[in-house]
Amino acid sequence: MLMDAARSSLLIVDVQQNLGPVMAEPRQVYRNCVRLLRGAARLAVPVTISEQYPKGIGPTMGEVLAEAPEGAVVEKMHFSCAAEPAILSRLQAFQRPQVVVAGIEAHVCVLQSAIGLKMAGFDVFVVADACSSRVAANHQLALDRMAAAGVAVVSTEMVLFEWLHVAGTSEFKDVLSLIK
Repeated sequence: MLMDAARSSLLIVDVQQNLGPVMAEPRQVYRNCVRLLRGAARLAVPVTISEQYPKGIGPTMGEVLAEAPEGAVVEKMHFSCAAEPAILSRLQAFQRPQVVVAGIEAHVCVLQSAIGLKMAGFDVFVVADACSSRVAANHQLALDRMAAAGVAVVSTEMVLFEWLHVAGTSEFKDVLSLIK
């Protein structure tokens, strides 16, 4: 199944100030989350950004938060966004069956969110190069487990090009600039 911008929403999980810097390859995660957010903005894909206990872990990283649409940030206490009523109801309210997921930590909140959303009936796509864990082995184990559970594992470029669907449009030129 291909990702479709008109059927997708974007979920950025817990890319927060006190957690991000200790991840493996944090700059790649921030850069790709920003690309996804900019692509979503250009293609009218609704966005949700979760923050796990921000009083302790801090707010969303500044460069990611700068791209957030107004009202997109939702606090949570559950590890899984699917278990957090405010986030699940927000995703359901979009009436878009596909959820593209990025964030940290891949083996905790991203994994539990992706599998939980799959169990809730969504088609879930986890963006491997926009996710991380403190230990690279945990990141890979999470990707393997999610794939085995029926979650599609994709890359940032896969998302952007599938959302675009066609070249030669003004949207294509704008989104292509995010990739170059």
